Parts: sequence; structure tokens; C-alpha cells
Amino acid sequence: MAVKFGVLVFPGSNCDHDAFHAMKHVLGVETRFIWHKEGSVGDVDVVIAPGGFSYGDYLRSGAIARFSPIMRDVVRFANDGGLVMGICNGFQVMCEAGLLPGALLRNASLRFVCRPVQLRVESTANPFTGSLETGQQLEIPVAHGDGNYFATDQQLDEMEANGQVVFRYVNAAGEATADANPNGSVRNIAGIVNRRGNVLGMMPHPERHVEGLLGSTDGRTLLESVIASFAGVDAL
Repeated sequence: MAVKFGVLVFPGSNCDHDAFHAMKHVLGVETRFIWHKEGSVGDVDVVIAPGGFSYGDYLRSGAIARFSPIMRDVVRFANDGGLVMGICNGFQVMCEAGLLPGALLRNASLRFVCRPVQLRVESTANPFTGSLETGQQLEIPVAHGDGNYFATDQQLDEMEANGQVVFRYVNAAGEATADANPNGSVRNIAGIVNRRGNVLGMMPHPERHVEGLLGSTDGRTLLESVIASFAGVDAL
């Protein structure tokens, strides 16, 4: 069964074409853009909310995009069990829309951070990392100014117990240290899923590391896992 991807496009999105290229031209899966004024995501199987600065990130990152016409159907799609990937600004939008717990705050350094980071896979009990291994490390770049993930201690404890923490920032030795954390995220959290496991939010950009020319294909490994989990076959 062929999986179909849809990439949301908000005013200010700047990673939509990166995500489209990664899925359609590199991984070869059917992919289309979904404009923010559309009323339905259509017949796609996976929705990607890409990085960028939706609506200029005025008011608060992702806060205005949450009220765009398409988001009503994205929420419906997610509630019906559809897979949704929120990458960077898309993660912020998912939190604002209430599809993921917590919030993304200004980086602890108060500076924009753009560099490759090491991620440790914390959970594979979801459709996004099912082909990966717990403890596996991936090198994937970040590029954000508001990537400091925050949630209450109660929320965090529940998420840890439910396997909702999917990625953590670590150093080369696989240790979740303060130095490995690019933004100050609580408990070095880099990516999470909702309780049902069908909505992923992550600050790093897997779509930017899908070709060896760019220094790593670890992002491709993750995106292949998404395709494989949906199609019910091993990663490509």
C-alpha cells in the first residue's frame, strides 16, 4: 500500500519545500502541499507541519497558525488516528493546538541555534520510530530560537511513564548532559508523541539530513521508519 504525505504551508513556512523534497524526490513517496486556507487535508496518510516562522511567529511561535483554517481538519485528522509530524515550528503549532502537551519557550541562551545535534532514541513504541532501536543515536540539525521544551513535573512524569518522550539531546557518548542540550529543554527532551502515539513533535529537522552530500542521512533513517510503520514493511 502506497503511503501519501501532505506538507502544510503557512505564510512564513520556510522548510515546506525541504520536507516536500525529502519525501517526494529522495524517498519517492507521493507528496503534496496543503495550503493553510484549505478546509481539508484530503486523502493523505501522514501530515507534516514543517519548520519556519508561521505568520511571522507574531504573538507567540505557532500561536496564530493554530487558528488557520486547515488546522481544524488537522486536529480532526489526528483525533481520527492519522499520523502528524510537527517539525520545529510545526512542533510549536502542535503544542498550541493542544495536540501535544507542554510548550516551547525561548532558548535558554536567548540566541538562535543552528547546528547538528546528537539525539538518542528513547522509545520505539510508536509509528515514527518503530524501525529504530531504543538507545540508537542520530545526528540531525536544529535551527530555532524557541526550542526550549517545557512541561510541568506531573506532565513529564506521565510522559516518561507512557513512553511519550521519543528523543533526547545527548553528547557523543550518549549522555544527556547540559552541554549537549542546545536550548535548555527540560530533561533534555528533543521530541515527544501524544498519549495515543500518532502525533510527533520534534525540534530537530530530519528532512535536512536525508542526503549524504549534506553530511548525514540519519534524518532519512527516521523518515523511512515513518513510511515503514505505516506500510507495515521493513524500512526501505
